[in-house]
Parts: sequence; C-alpha cells; structure tokens
Amino acid sequence: MEEKQQGDKRLGIPQNTIEILNRYRFVFQKKYGQNFLIDTHVLDKIVRAAEITKEDLVIEIGPGIGTLTQYLCESAREVIAIEIDKNLIPILEDTLSDYKNVTVINEDVLKVDLKRLAEEKNGGRPVKIAANLPYYITTPIIMGLFEAHVPASNITVMVQKEVAERMQAVPGSKDYGALSLAVQYYAQAYIAANVPANCFMPRPNVGSAVIRLTPHRERPVSVRNEKLLFRLIRASFNQRRKTLVNGLSNSPEIRLPKEMISEAVRRIGLEETVRGETLTLEQFARLADVVEEMELPH
Repeated sequence: MEEKQQGDKRLGIPQNTIEILNRYRFVFQKKYGQNFLIDTHVLDKIVRAAEITKEDLVIEIGPGIGTLTQYLCESAREVIAIEIDKNLIPILEDTLSDYKNVTVINEDVLKVDLKRLAEEKNGGRPVKIAANLPYYITTPIIMGLFEAHVPASNITVMVQKEVAERMQAVPGSKDYGALSLAVQYYAQAYIAANVPANCFMPRPNVGSAVIRLTPHRERPVSVRNEKLLFRLIRASFNQRRKTLVNGLSNSPEIRLPKEMISEAVRRIGLEETVRGETLTLEQFARLADVVEEMELPH
C-alpha cells in the first residue's frame, strides 16, 4: 500500500506537476529549454531502456523539478542530479524529500568534471547517465561526455526526435551527418521510444525520442589522429552539396591543396566526384590516415 501512495505523489502525474509549479510560482526559463515530462509510461520506458538496477550510480543531467529523478531514485543505488537553474533547487529539495539516495548539484554540467565525479563516487566502476536534454545543448553535452571519456555503461537521453534519428543514421540517408559519425565512433545508438509533444509541459513544438547510447568497448575503426578524423568529417558536411574534394579544399581546417586532396580520395579507392555523405566511418578513418601523411608542415 505504501508503494501505491508513493506512486500517487509522483510528478509523472500531470496534476502533481501543476500543483508543484503553482505552489512555487515557477516561471519556465526559455534559455534553459525547460519542458517537464508528464507521462508515467515514458518515464518507465527511460528507466527500462537504461537498464538501471540497485547496483547503479546514475548521474542525471537537468533534473528539472525532479520528475525522472524520482523514478531513478526508486531503481538505482544512488543518483547525482546536476541542475543549472538555481530557482529549481528549493523545488527539488521538496519533490525529492522522500528519497535518501540523491544528491543535487547546482551547476552547469559543461563545467563539472564528470569523469572525476564518476570515479570518486563509484569506485572506478562505470556509471549510467540519464537526461532530458534541451535541444540547443544536446550535442555539446553528449560529445562532451564522450570526449572526456566519462566511464559510462550507457547514456540514455531524451532528445528532439530528428536529433535521435541523426545519431543512428546510415551513410547516404538524409539524416546522415557529422553528428551520426561522431556518435557512432564512440557508441552504438538505439532509439528506445518516440515521445509525442503532448507528454511534456509546456508542450514543445517538436516530437522527442529516448535514445540509448552504449559506448563501444573498443572503437569500431582505428585511426592514427582522432582530431584530424573529426576535422575531415566536419569539413565534408559543412557544404553538403559539394563533392568531398571541393568541400575539403574549401575548408580552412584542412591544410592541403585541392590536387593533394583529390590524390588522397583516389588513394582510398574512391572517385573524385564522391560526396561526403556517402562515406562510412571506416572510409573517413582511412582518409584521415592518408591525409595525415600528406599534410604540409605548419
């Protein structure tokens, strides 16, 4: 019976969210892209997709008023929630008061050393990361997690639907781009659920999706210079309509004349007329190795 009463107070139930927002006269901050989930089924799906157990330490990015945090606390051993908006801290103290296994940090996640936090709090074992991410900051946060080598067994995030589709897109498809390649270099992407706009308050203008990113134990390709690989990828997608050779030769990031870029593309067995959006991650890695050998001293 106590479990049921606990459930009745959850913020996934719309009237409970409305009551809290009214009690604190909360004003949504557009700059933080705040949209709070009001669907218990979606919250269950996120926890299931993340495969959270009582063994796990979960780092939650952007808990908002604590809607997903409540579910995470019930499933995990411990939750660390990082919230940038100081106006939400007193609300979180209220909505999470029944849970003894949560710590709230009022900080910009991009300024937090998540690798150190994970290592200190979890004895070197991988953590799980969960988030309902605002559109404007999705890519910097996800790429920041990968590039900092935060030890995570999975990253389960709510993002704009089209961003989720880009993350798992394949070469040649309209959604395939620099983000697809960057994410797939670090992790396997799986869309666990599509989430319509009416599951949020306030209602956003676009649909969302829950995507689980499972970091590779070993990189799917080997490349000598990771930074050069991503420079090539960015340059080739900055001008999608151009051929790969023209896109790279027009880029200030690539320090090679056009004829040498043409030679590099031929050397990996491709035509000079090929477009960047048709190359696989493996082909970009081979191109990076060839370009590194050719690049002029600087």
